[in-house]
Amino acid sequence: MKKWEYATVPLLVHATKQILDNWGQDGWELVTVLPGPNPENLVAYFKREIQS
Repeated sequence: MKKWEYATVPLLVHATKQILDNWGQDGWELVTVLPGPNPENLVAYFKREIQS
């Protein structure tokens, strides 16, 4: 059975692509982006398989 780890990351509007690219290079898959605590903030949710 696959096992997963998860991360939540605040996204800065002026650096969204760079943030997503950096996490992707580390093997994280973007699951979704949702509004943060206030309207101008976004939060990215990532997952990656745990290597045994």
